[in-house]
Amino acid sequence: MGDLVIGARSGAGEPEGPGGRVTRSAESSAPSAAAEDTAAAAQTADERGPDEHDPGASGPGEPPQSGNGPVDGAGDPAKPRKQRSFLKELPILVGIALVLALVIKTFFVQAFSIPSESMQNTLQVGDRVLVDKLTPWFGAEPERGEVVVFHDPGGWLNDEPTQQSSNSVVRGVQDVLSFVGLMPSANEKDLIKRVIAVGGDTVECKDDGPVKVNGVALNEPYIYPGNTPCGTQPFGPVKVPNGRIWVMGDHRADSLDSRFHMDQPGGGTVPVGNVIGRAFVVAWPIGNWSTLPVPDTFDQKGLAAGALPAAPPVAGAVGAVALLPLVRRARARTERRKDG
Repeated sequence: MGDLVIGARSGAGEPEGPGGRVTRSAESSAPSAAAEDTAAAAQTADERGPDEHDPGASGPGEPPQSGNGPVDGAGDPAKPRKQRSFLKELPILVGIALVLALVIKTFFVQAFSIPSESMQNTLQVGDRVLVDKLTPWFGAEPERGEVVVFHDPGGWLNDEPTQQSSNSVVRGVQDVLSFVGLMPSANEKDLIKRVIAVGGDTVECKDDGPVKVNGVALNEPYIYPGNTPCGTQPFGPVKVPNGRIWVMGDHRADSLDSRFHMDQPGGGTVPVGNVIGRAFVVAWPIGNWSTLPVPDTFDQKGLAAGALPAAPPVAGAVGAVALLPLVRRARARTERRKDG
C-alpha cells in the first residue's frame, strides 16, 4: 500500500546559486538588507565546505530538499503509514491461541480437575493436575508408583452423575474450553489413581497389610493418615495380565479402585490403552503446587517380576557368543581331517 501524499504546490521553483544554495532574484541593482543577509549566509556555508552544509541545503545539480520529512515522487511530504488496529488483530491472535491450545492438549499436556477425595492427601478436591500425553505416543507404558489418568474401563463410574450446567450458554462455553483443553470436560468419565502393579506382577494385601508386589512389601508413606494399606477390602493374590495395570487410590478407605471391580472383565485391572497419561505436577491452586514423583518404595530390588525369568535367556545368549569361536575351531578341525 502506497503512502498518502499532499498535493503539490503551484509556482515555479527558485533557481539555485553557486554551491547548491537557493538564492533570491534581485529587483534592483542596489543590494537590499535582505540580499546582504543572504550573501552572508552563503559565505558562511562556503566556509563550512561541501561536507558541512546545512541538512536542508542541496548539492550541485540536486533539487532543493524540504525539512518536512520524506517526499514521494511528486515532491510532497508523505504521511506516516497507518498501523493496523489492535481490535482487527485480536481475532487472529485468539484463533492462533486456540489452535496452539488444541495441539498442546491433543499431543503434549492436558489439565484435569480432581473431583473426589480418593487420592488424598496427595491430591485435594479441586486441584488441577497436568498430565503428560506425549510419552505414550512413543510407546511408553505406565510404571509402578506413577499417578495416572485413565478412561473408565467399564462400569467403574456408572453411578457418577455428569457435572454439567443447566444453562445452555455456560454449557456451550464449557464444551469449547474443554475441547481445547483449558478446562475439564463434564461429559468425559476419567479416573485418577496410582499404579501399584503392571502386567506380569502378582499383587496382594491381607488383613491390615502391607501391600505386596511379587512378594515384596511396599512401604507406602503416601497413604491417607489413619488408613490401612488394604483399607476395607483385602485382596489377592492377583496375577496382573500383560498389557494391563492394577491401580489403587491413596485414600484407601474412600477409593473405589481395582479392589472393588474384581468381579468385572479384567478382574479389576485397567487396559494400558485406556491410560491417557501420567500426572506429573499439581498446577493449581498455587498454594498446592507440587510435583508427583514416583515414591522410593517402588525402586526396591526384586520388585520387578520379569527380572529373574529374563536372566536365563540373557545368560544363555552371552554364553553362546563366548563359545562361538570354540565351535568354529572344532568345525575347522573336522573339515581338515576329512580332507586329509
